[in-house]
Amino acid sequence: MDPSTASERIDTDRRHLFGTAGAAIAASGLSLLSVSAGNAQAVTPTAVPGSGASFPALKRVESGVLDIAYVEMGPGDGPVALLLHGWPYDIYSFVDVAPRLAAQGYRVIIPYLRGYGATRFLSPSTFRNGQPAALAQDAVALMDALHIDRAILAGFDWGARTADIVAALWPGRVKGLVSVSGYLIGSQAAGKVPLPPEAELQWWYQFYFATERGQLGYEKYRRDFAKLIWKLASPKWMFDDATFDRSAPAFDNPDHVAIVIHNYRWRQGLADGERKYDDIEQRLAAAPVIGVPAITMEGDANGAPHPPPSAYARKFSGKYEHRLISGGIGHNLPQEAPQDFASAVIDVGRM
Repeated sequence: MDPSTASERIDTDRRHLFGTAGAAIAASGLSLLSVSAGNAQAVTPTAVPGSGASFPALKRVESGVLDIAYVEMGPGDGPVALLLHGWPYDIYSFVDVAPRLAAQGYRVIIPYLRGYGATRFLSPSTFRNGQPAALAQDAVALMDALHIDRAILAGFDWGARTADIVAALWPGRVKGLVSVSGYLIGSQAAGKVPLPPEAELQWWYQFYFATERGQLGYEKYRRDFAKLIWKLASPKWMFDDATFDRSAPAFDNPDHVAIVIHNYRWRQGLADGERKYDDIEQRLAAAPVIGVPAITMEGDANGAPHPPPSAYARKFSGKYEHRLISGGIGHNLPQEAPQDFASAVIDVGRM
């Protein structure tokens, strides 16, 4: 589809389709056996009573510099959907997406990003690097470790940025892309350009994290901070305490604060990355076009900073469609509108 195609407004009633079937799949044997894929023992995420669906036991695999903890659902020989969460969220953003995709025959992989949940660095001496190129390399390394040649990559926030980078630089590994808020590839040079005051206000936490006080504050109040961001980024999402408490342990990762602080300081040019990513960063600084089939999405009540679709439509040169999801949907689109997100993954695989 041509990039200039007008935004498609999706009927919110579609979110409720297959809901019963999806819940049944989540509790059924369609998920793969929970065996360890690496050297570490499998771990079961704790589901808070009353918080709704949960996942099968985590698997683990050593890939790159990480021991990655991830959820896997669906048939092992199905087309792969790699789902990537953002900050400050976790794998439970996809708890209602995964069973829908598994029911359609997809092999669904949902990793905890570096610095989240049960994912750990293999070495205590490894630099706790949060730059986007490092997270993108993590995704490619995970695919290599699981012997996945190609996958549909889908995500939001940090996850969308990671998926965009992989699609732009390793297009042969990406069958299709679903990216909430569209084209999020940036650079340190772009991050240094001042924005109008109203736009800068939306990035208040980025400036807070640039200070020592901000780092100490996030360390001390990380759960309070995350809940505040959830409310600001999705002002019409009426999540309950049980839903938040299900995800909150992901922020207790010992490397979480270091990764988050470095990510935002790197974007402003206040922290160095690793030299091994210099070539990748130079390519990303040129704002490469994404040529794989892509669907971008936006909620009509996204309270987080995000570009308008018209600003990035031309960055997608292949088959492309943009979808505006109505009904008060905020930043955490896959958790707030799981049927719409799952439908986009399925649809992009058919483009």
